[in-house]
Amino acid sequence: MKSLLQRLRSATGQPRPSPADRDALLAALPFLGRLEAARLDRLCTLVARYQGGKTITPLHGLALDDVQRLQLAALSCLPLLEFGAEGLHGWSQVLVYPGAFRVHRRHHDEDTGVVDEWVDELAGEAWEQGPLVLSWDDVLADLAEPEAGFQLVVHEMAHKLDALDGAMDGTPPLPASWQRAWARDFQQAYDAFCERVDAGEETAIDAYAAEAPEEFFAVASEYHFSAPALLAREMPAVAGHLQRFYGESPIPAR
Repeated sequence: MKSLLQRLRSATGQPRPSPADRDALLAALPFLGRLEAARLDRLCTLVARYQGGKTITPLHGLALDDVQRLQLAALSCLPLLEFGAEGLHGWSQVLVYPGAFRVHRRHHDEDTGVVDEWVDELAGEAWEQGPLVLSWDDVLADLAEPEAGFQLVVHEMAHKLDALDGAMDGTPPLPASWQRAWARDFQQAYDAFCERVDAGEETAIDAYAAEAPEEFFAVASEYHFSAPALLAREMPAVAGHLQRFYGESPIPAR
């Protein structure tokens, strides 16, 4: 495993994945074995780019071994199988806390002059032009139940993709005609979902998706990679767009 990571970190250009590379990924994340061979090779190449360009920094006494670092890299690159390495641009740091972490917030209302301050406890965060921040406990929980509907790393990578066009609004960079259809279908699904949540209805999709359009996209992305059949039943138009954007999920639709 160590020699694999050394090869990945020193790779330049477009490295050619070897059988050892593929074996290492499959050992780290067995569900990746459901990917077609060509897509698994593509993931290996993206992981090489990730390992060469990102610094993973464990915090507060956390230690991550080579396998765990490979898991983070592969989960981060999984949403990029169709989008490509452009999704890795603009940031270089991955900060990993042992568990949920606290973030101090401050908002200044320019109209009233009132300043509000509060503390959020988070499992993850993706800065528009900064690091990816993750809770390792939550990553482990997702790995323990890969079909439970939660995938923290995918969620935060969806935010990174969303921000690439300069606006965190639930719509990643897309061709114009697709962007219009995406915006229409996602808005309709988001509005309908918010109505259900506001009415106190219990929903099959995590209610956090109603927080904002960008969270709706990120949560739906989690379901694409962890419970695609559920997403297709609940939100078929959204599922269709994500199938096109991300490609086939390695989790079987059942």
